[in-house]
Formats: sequence, C-alpha cells, structure tokens
Amino acid sequence: MTKLSVNINKIATLRNSRGGNMPNVVQVAKDVQKFGAHGVTIHPRPDERHIRYQDARDLKTVVYTEFNIEGNPVQKFIDLVLEVNPTQVTLVPDADDALTSNAGWDTIKNKDLLTEVIQEFKRNNIRTSLFVDPDLTMVEAAKITGTDRIELYTEHFAHQYGLGNKNGIQPYVEAAVLANQLGLGINAGHDLSLDNIAFFKQNIPGLLEVSIGHALICESLYLGIENVVNMYLHKLK
Repeated sequence: MTKLSVNINKIATLRNSRGGNMPNVVQVAKDVQKFGAHGVTIHPRPDERHIRYQDARDLKTVVYTEFNIEGNPVQKFIDLVLEVNPTQVTLVPDADDALTSNAGWDTIKNKDLLTEVIQEFKRNNIRTSLFVDPDLTMVEAAKITGTDRIELYTEHFAHQYGLGNKNGIQPYVEAAVLANQLGLGINAGHDLSLDNIAFFKQNIPGLLEVSIGHALICESLYLGIENVVNMYLHKLK
C-alpha cells in the first residue's frame, strides 16, 4: 500500500499561537504512529513560525517509523538534516516568506545546486526526494541530480478535482509513468485530502508515499485524529 506520512506542522502552529507546549508536538508524533501512520513529516522554515529546529532534534528520538524533513537547502537546513539524520529529506524551493510551498523545483536551472546537496545527504545514508511539478522535463532533469525520489506537487490536481475536473490527474499520471521508467520513486503531497486521496492513489502507478498535513489536521478537528489517520490508511490500500 501507499505509505502515509503525517505532516505535523499545523500542530506546531497551534502550539506557537499561545506559547507553552500545548498541543505537544512530540506527543502528537508518537500518537499518529501508534494510530498506524507510516511516518512523520516536518517542514521547518528559517523563521520557525511553526516547526522549530529544536523540534526536529526532539522528534528524532521518538519517530520510529519514517522521519521526513522538508525544506529549502540553505546551509542552516542542511546542517540540521545532517545532525538529525532522518530517513528522508525532501528538498523544496520555498522562499523565506512563502506562506506555504507553491511550486516545484526547476531541476534544470538548479541542477548543480541540487546535485551537490543530494550527494552530501546520500553520503550520510539519507534518502532524498525533490519537490517537482508534473512536468516531464523537470522529472527527467531530476533523475540527473541523483535523487532517489520525486514528490509530485499536487495543488493543481486538488484544485481541479474540487471543481469536478477529474482530467486534472492526467499530467500526474504521465509524470509518474516517466518516473517509473527512470527508476525514480514517487511521493506526493499538497492539498491531498480524504475527498481526493483515493482517486489520486488509484490513478498514480507506483505511488510510494503521500505526505498530508493541513487537510488531515483540519479533518481531525471534526472526526478525531485517530479516526482520520485510519480513514486515510483505508483509502491508501
């Protein structure tokens, strides 16, 4: 089945809004794993407006499934990843002031940078993934960097699916077919939800992992996080 990695950034956002340690990010990471999630994802940003760099260090001792750290490979981020040594690092080209990730890498323009960073992580036995749009040229160029996987940026699919346009899946299918041919693993994330995840999973060949945060936490406000995690697991079988 496709693995579910729960992004807990929104838990940290709620904590930071009041100060103190409620909700407890470390405890939530323990809980989602107990409820059946296959991994925990965090995306620390330089201003630490949600996940803090210290959270990454604290979580390393409690994440016994897959630990995925996302971020822009500035030196501070690279140093953190090398210190924590997670299962996977997902490189995302988000600007410092970005509200959320809003585009994949130009893997041609940034080939040298990405290749150098990926080599450093792989020397430390950290699996690498590149956040990319469903653009065949970018997928091909991602292979050249030496990355193990790509993560398909799924905002466009989710938007089109919400409008009733299921044909919005087609570029993602084509990108996945090419990735499979190139020997690249396939992850996906951004705006995936209980409404669209089953359709996405059914149509993407070789989908290894999805990272879901915002929708999952929002849905949990109504349905409870244990219930929601298990609903995702059911849809990903």
